[in-house]
Amino acid sequence: MAAPLTLLLLVAVTIRAALFRSCLTDLIAERVEVVSPLTAWKRVVEGLALLDLGVSPYSGDVFHETPLIIYLFHFVVDYAEVTFMLADVITAVALYMAVKDYNKQVFRKQKFALEADRYPLDCLELIRSPKEMYYIPLKVAMFYLLNPFTILSCVAKSTCGLNNAVIALFILSTIRGNVLLSAVFLSLSTYQSIYPLTLCAPALLYLMQRQYIPVNFRRASFWWFITEYAFMYLGSLSVIVCLSFFLLGSWDYLPSVYGFILSVPDLTPNIGLFWYFFAEMFEHFRLFFLCVFQINVFFYTIPLSIKLKEHPVFLIFMQLAVISIFKSYPTVGDIALYMSFLPVWSHLHRFLRNIFLVSCVLLACSALFPVLWHLWIYAGSANSNFYYAITLLFNVAQILLVSDYFYAFLRREHHLTYGLYLKRKDGSEATLILK
Repeated sequence: MAAPLTLLLLVAVTIRAALFRSCLTDLIAERVEVVSPLTAWKRVVEGLALLDLGVSPYSGDVFHETPLIIYLFHFVVDYAEVTFMLADVITAVALYMAVKDYNKQVFRKQKFALEADRYPLDCLELIRSPKEMYYIPLKVAMFYLLNPFTILSCVAKSTCGLNNAVIALFILSTIRGNVLLSAVFLSLSTYQSIYPLTLCAPALLYLMQRQYIPVNFRRASFWWFITEYAFMYLGSLSVIVCLSFFLLGSWDYLPSVYGFILSVPDLTPNIGLFWYFFAEMFEHFRLFFLCVFQINVFFYTIPLSIKLKEHPVFLIFMQLAVISIFKSYPTVGDIALYMSFLPVWSHLHRFLRNIFLVSCVLLACSALFPVLWHLWIYAGSANSNFYYAITLLFNVAQILLVSDYFYAFLRREHHLTYGLYLKRKDGSEATLILK
């Protein structure tokens, strides 16, 4: 498998290098679907210019990335293209290794369940074969590296690619059962953007599952493990925050980075749900609806964790999707990360209901984004309602996609427990309704 992965990496790097040398680079870097006020490369360059002049990059309203990012590029700004390509390669390799380890664990559990006769006889066709699972890690890496969203994000030099690399390393550390590295990378991803905090729940569930610690509030081992993980996570986060203060010499970055993410003062159009709504909002209602919108990202963590406590890897997929849909400044790079996991759930295709319709809507919306932007901004024959309508449709399609996979996953698990062909008491075929 190493040879196909190496070939894939070479192809992906070649495509990115060719686009970096093309005339499309500046056009892509200006697209509001690809970059946001948080991740735009031109803002990083302006922050670096202020830093070189001895002025705090957070003194104005231009730079909103974290201090570690600006100090990273302070040293590697001449190799920025290589840095972003390397970030994509790291993300793809980390996802490849993580999915490979996860598939081994799935196959091992499936083998034990078969030997113990836990599956009904009529659902053996739902069992995954080693041949079917063999190429899934390579497909995951391919879905990430060759996804147009990822390529555009890399060519635009969006710092979203660096965030994805950190999250991918967190996923790899978690699946391999390394508690310390999992906590460190989770703290680093939270430091970059507040929203990955919600990934703490699936990480805890998975690590406890690996160490055979039951999710029982009355067990001391349960609370001890949570305390241990929280200590490592908060300790790592404190070290990173203090290091940022040491590098910058002030706490100016806290309101400029995290206050900016939470208060959403910049209403530049993007593919998210915030900008149009708050542009039309009366000022005295703003705080209330801001809380409602921001709570969306965190609210779904609890019910999803309860429902998927036995399946934390699928919960990670769900949480990544929720973050990319409901965060305040999303880009197509965020979408590419959770979509790279779709090959992992290829065995759910027989239970998906709306996949063709949703795929067509996502493709159509992706094509219409630049068209409606041109009609609004340049031609003047449309207005913001047109662009927000396609944004809203794009997010609804994402919600339908994730909901469809959630339904398919639950239905397959139900069939593995109760059988594929359900019968009523009178022997007639039963209809399965999931509530």
